[in-house]
Amino acid sequence: MRYKLICCEVFKREIELALQNSEHTVIPVFTEKLSHEVPGQLREIIQQEIDRTSPLEFDYILLGFGLCGNAITGLQSRRVPLVIPRAHDCCTILLGSREAFSRHFGHRPSCRWTSGGYMGTGENYLRNSDVHQFLGVDLTWAELVEKYGEENAEYIRETLTPKDGSHEQVVFIQTPPYENSEFQKKAEQDACQGNRKFELIQGDIRLLQMLVRDNWPMNEFLVVPENSTIEGVYDHDIVMKAGIRRPEL
Repeated sequence: MRYKLICCEVFKREIELALQNSEHTVIPVFTEKLSHEVPGQLREIIQQEIDRTSPLEFDYILLGFGLCGNAITGLQSRRVPLVIPRAHDCCTILLGSREAFSRHFGHRPSCRWTSGGYMGTGENYLRNSDVHQFLGVDLTWAELVEKYGEENAEYIRETLTPKDGSHEQVVFIQTPPYENSEFQKKAEQDACQGNRKFELIQGDIRLLQMLVRDNWPMNEFLVVPENSTIEGVYDHDIVMKAGIRRPEL
């Protein structure tokens, strides 16, 4: 099988490791890390790469992203089916599962984190999980009320506002390619200088390995047929679904 992989450069070394044992031909194309800062622009970049992919050359297009601030919603498969992990953002992918994300970040969605891939590509390397956007942590009180109603807004603010000082923490997710790197030490030093608590979490590249090895269980991956689009669900289980692509005007 021949696959085209469109992936954030944050995963470049993890992908290189995952591809070592893949029996398929996988041609990777990487997008710049900073593209995440403008989700609409990232969506356009990925869609253009999808559109130039011929079904005569590739059987599937693999996407190395999560919803990523809604950058993935609206992507259209057109002529070649897509495969993507059911993940809100790259934090989940670096941890290896949604369960691992819930275990480490479910109680602190505003906690800052980083990884070797983030630290190795540019100066701006601290991230907040995109999940907090979907849950409402980044909305003002007025926006919460307008979106959910006052009673529900009060509940959301009460349950999601960090109470354990997680906004004063920095987490380093260590994946296999960076186990002997200096990035962990730098992240720890920077956290100390900023008077923040540092925590090391062991990551897992299993989702990336499964992606490039044609191991796509429905509960962990979404397969989008040709002439379909990706739609966000914004829960903790399904995350995204395939919808019918609207015809071009």
